[in-house]
Amino acid sequence: MKKFVVLAFTATIALGVSLTSCNTKGGNVRLSSPVDTAAYAIGVANGEGFRMMLESFPGEELDVDKLLAGLEAALKGDSSSMKMTSAEARDFLNEYVMLAQIKEAEKNQKASEAFLEKNKKEAGVITTESGLQYKVVKEGTGAKPTLEDRVKVHYTGTTMEGKVFDSTSGRKEPAELGLKQVIKGWQEGIQMMSVGSKYIFWIPSNLAYGAQGAGRDIKPNSALKFEVELVDIVKPDANKKK
Repeated sequence: MKKFVVLAFTATIALGVSLTSCNTKGGNVRLSSPVDTAAYAIGVANGEGFRMMLESFPGEELDVDKLLAGLEAALKGDSSSMKMTSAEARDFLNEYVMLAQIKEAEKNQKASEAFLEKNKKEAGVITTESGLQYKVVKEGTGAKPTLEDRVKVHYTGTTMEGKVFDSTSGRKEPAELGLKQVIKGWQEGIQMMSVGSKYIFWIPSNLAYGAQGAGRDIKPNSALKFEVELVDIVKPDANKKK
């Protein structure tokens, strides 16, 4: 995680200043004046984002009581109870997050490699030279797209753990996309498909989102699974003025 992300995390903590002190239960807060209600409203307005940030923080689960203790000491300016300065806290967080992300990426890489090694032995699974794995569910009879084409596809993407992170299921129309704009595993795989085909792809991390990952669900160095139906190849409008 880059430094600006860590700073964004600490900024989120600052926004959640009214969540409560260590000794106050949220259900017992009395809102007896507009200023009390304003303080509580700040906590409610920012609490959801604060909680999500904690959930996605790398490494082991954080001890919320210790987090609140540090927050309370800093808010009250109680230097005698603070165990580090703000500068020391920022420096520690930057190094802690960096090391936690490296550890997580290494763990994911090993898990992905083990998964793909096992999966390639499954019936019907073919592994290409790049390491892309695929299985034909249905072979179509239409044309095959090139890298220059735009295509219409229905798809479902899942993590190795089986969590769906993206899908066209339930949408009225398939997704339309340019093959030059998608991950390398899609570029290679969809060019093998004829219109009307349905394939399953298992994509190594180096052909997907690599060490960066993507969003909350796609972790660094994670292999991904996609079920893809190639609906059509989008042709330029012949009537469109040049």
